[in-house]
Amino acid sequence: MHRSPEELERLRQKLTPLQYHVCCEQGTEPPFANAYWDNKRPGLYRCICCGAPLFSSEDKYDSGTGWPSFTRPVERNALSAHRDNSHGMIRTEVRCARCGSHLGHLFPDGPAPTGERYCINSASLEFEEKKVEE
Repeated sequence: MHRSPEELERLRQKLTPLQYHVCCEQGTEPPFANAYWDNKRPGLYRCICCGAPLFSSEDKYDSGTGWPSFTRPVERNALSAHRDNSHGMIRTEVRCARCGSHLGHLFPDGPAPTGERYCINSASLEFEEKKVEE
């Protein structure tokens, strides 16, 4: 998705340098040194750029990679998939379907029931903790 110079400037003002690098320049954050790789709280993960709901904590699992990993998005149409030939590999890049922000990659080595692993950068997400009902 092509962003206008005005939209890029708005995101540069809103996001941290790492968030901007990941979401707008297809960057990757360090493994095991990011906000949500080991988050076990119940809740919803949203796009940091537009707030779209992307992943549920119910579908999150420990893949051992150091990045948040999910078996599926909250809705299949929440993401768009794109061929990524960077770094001498052929991978499937996933982006937010609403705003086009880079989120991470999809791999076919996840657990049942989907067999998919959505390996997502914490920097592309904001976490909305589920309220505990009393």
